[in-house]
Amino acid sequence: MGDLLLVRHGETEWSVSGQHTSYTDLPLTEHGEEQAKSLAPLLSARTYALALTSPLHRALRTAELAGVMGAVPDPDLHEWDYGAYEGVSTVEIHRTRPDWYLWTDGVPPGPEGHPGESPAEVGRRADRLLSRVDAALASGDGDVILVAHAHFLRVLTARRLGLTPADGRLFQLATGTVSRLSTEHGRPVIVEWNTRP
Repeated sequence: MGDLLLVRHGETEWSVSGQHTSYTDLPLTEHGEEQAKSLAPLLSARTYALALTSPLHRALRTAELAGVMGAVPDPDLHEWDYGAYEGVSTVEIHRTRPDWYLWTDGVPPGPEGHPGESPAEVGRRADRLLSRVDAALASGDGDVILVAHAHFLRVLTARRLGLTPADGRLFQLATGTVSRLSTEHGRPVIVEWNTRP
């Protein structure tokens, strides 16, 4: 059975400033593009049974620059919908809600079409995606690679390990990194986390 590789997209202006970025389709910074290119040697020797990417530009561009050929955009890989907190940093939110914590509180509704998501809602998307991952890994045709966003991939990791969606808080994920989940004695484990060349 293959491994599940998780690639967080390269740096954007808002990942530097700490602003929550879900549906705002920001490009990579110049440094983010270099981060993405640097991942190619970590990924090129692998065969993929399934390669998926978030439909947002920052993930698509990261996949392209990292040499992930034929990656298919999948809406389930979209970042957590931050609703009214889109573009707002945690520091700013704490000015009016000092005890706010994304992992337990979720977010208030945003503009039309962006109602925000709770941890449980993001977890349901992750579970849907993991059922596709499992089918691809069971084929024996290689690894699975997902190119996406920090909070979503953290929830997905928690669910893969049998934890609650809110336990994604335990897995900090840096821009322009590869993480690898595998199995040991038939059970999911983390093999590598936040790997850079």
